[in-house]
Amino acid sequence: MRTERLSNANERDALAYLARAPYVNVFLTYLILFDLAPSTRNALYVALDDDGHIRGVAYFARQIALAADDPATIEAFARVGANHHGERMIVGPRAEIAAYWDLVRHKHERPHAIRERQFVMMLDRSMLQTYDRSVVVRRARIEEWPAVADNSASMIAIELEYDPMRSSPEFTSNVRAMIDRGLWWVGESLGRLCFFCNVGPWSPQTAQLQGIWTPPELRGKGLATASLGAICDRLLELTPTLSLYVNDFNEKAVALYERVGFKTVSEFQTLLF
Repeated sequence: MRTERLSNANERDALAYLARAPYVNVFLTYLILFDLAPSTRNALYVALDDDGHIRGVAYFARQIALAADDPATIEAFARVGANHHGERMIVGPRAEIAAYWDLVRHKHERPHAIRERQFVMMLDRSMLQTYDRSVVVRRARIEEWPAVADNSASMIAIELEYDPMRSSPEFTSNVRAMIDRGLWWVGESLGRLCFFCNVGPWSPQTAQLQGIWTPPELRGKGLATASLGAICDRLLELTPTLSLYVNDFNEKAVALYERVGFKTVSEFQTLLF
């Protein structure tokens, strides 16, 4: 098994490989299709067997993401990753990430947290459940960026255990840019923003929802179910499916997604540094 950087010659085969598991591989697919920055292209690798067939795709940057067929592929990526440093997280299918980490851990610092089991969930139009239409949902407005940024930072502090307001100087500008692109959605009830989420990576097969958050003081009122159901209804006009992933221990979030109609199709693991 050998690895090489993604190139124009192997891009089509890499995309075909990733399309076999669209909900698991949406991030890698998005990078190949839509992120044309040279730094991103240089961080994308493919693994090929002796016949030249792609057996995996990986991304080595501040986030490491893997898609791999078998132990030989994971070992090939581990040879690349052993000397890669500065990552904030490693994420991918649960078994593959655990095997990869066993191979590279002796050359890396210990993660400060491991999300051992995360459910990868998906939703299509036929699965969407009936929802309460009392909440107004819409794309966030640019003048709402402080509220969006504050609530997004609160979600990240809990989920990823760091404060992006302090550690990422570009955080608020990225939030503003995403609002400008129409990627942040909000729910509004009685004149107050009651729900937040954004569209993360997407592909021809799916769009991944991220940043899903209800302010703590507004929970338990059905606002999240109504908001997420309505947002999914709108987004399913633009994409054939939606997907997300969630920590297995976040039982309330899992229950929310199941009420809306999402079902689990795979499992992730994430290491946080």
